[in-house]
Amino acid sequence: MSTVRERSVPREAARRRPPAPSGPARRRGAGRGSLWPYLLIAPAVLGMLYLLLYPLARAVLISVQDFRLRQLILGDAEFVGLRNYRTLLGDPEFWEVVRRTFVFMAVCVVAIMVLSTLVALMTERLGRVARTVVLSSLVLVWAVPVVAATTVFQWLFHSEFGIVNETLTGLGLDSYEGYTWFAHGGTAFAIVVVLIVWQSVPFAAITLYSALVTVPAELYESARMDGAGGTRVFRSVTFPLVRPIFMLVLSLEVIWTFKAFVQIWVMTRGGPGEATTILPVYAVQTALAGQRYDLGSAASMLTVLLMSGVLVLYFRQLFRQEGEQL
Repeated sequence: MSTVRERSVPREAARRRPPAPSGPARRRGAGRGSLWPYLLIAPAVLGMLYLLLYPLARAVLISVQDFRLRQLILGDAEFVGLRNYRTLLGDPEFWEVVRRTFVFMAVCVVAIMVLSTLVALMTERLGRVARTVVLSSLVLVWAVPVVAATTVFQWLFHSEFGIVNETLTGLGLDSYEGYTWFAHGGTAFAIVVVLIVWQSVPFAAITLYSALVTVPAELYESARMDGAGGTRVFRSVTFPLVRPIFMLVLSLEVIWTFKAFVQIWVMTRGGPGEATTILPVYAVQTALAGQRYDLGSAASMLTVLLMSGVLVLYFRQLFRQEGEQL
């Protein structure tokens, strides 16, 4: 009797339980539940879109107006269409800046990717203690603020108090006593490149190292048993597996290098002459020198278009190679 009574209690409770909602009521409840996560993230998404899209739209609008200091104060800008773009595209100085920008980007990106790959490969082969020291050093370098790092480099290459001149003079190179590094276009350009590479290698190296540790050790053992050397193992085993991460890092470095501004502006202001003037610096100089905010905005938009074109060509080639492999 007790067993029958125990089994009958759940049945009676089940009969008393209200039926689950079905039909339109159930669909309405599911709809409310599915919209709730989107409502939670909506303020952050809207704020991000406002911060990103409004300045871009404003720059596009200014680039097609006659917008100078008077228009900035009074707000009576006149629409001029593509006149500002025609002015820039017809200026030989603009195309010289474009050429210098691509040279600067190519030198920096190649140096960053080569050094970061070597650092990642070295870190993977270190012991636990040495690996911890290297990764900690990379994180510390990465955490240094941009302006602080730029100021340190300025003092390193100072003509009178810089440690670089003192070290070279101590090694017997007397010609570097009081040498003004930032007064010569070639040396100033090289210092800016070194600064950009020094700041960018930590992120790229840590990211590539995280990709390298995912490669199965069995593949390395099989390749070595087949007699493959280090270069062959990297080309046939390592790089094909980490290639997606490598290409992602390469794309990010292209973007960050293409729009480098703070380091150059703090260190050289684009000088000496125009030796370190790239497109972002040129846009600011154009906007501030003669209060030609319209030309500065047009230069910024052309910078965005050129950078987007480089990335589109790059991703197109990448997808074509992946399709051929499949």
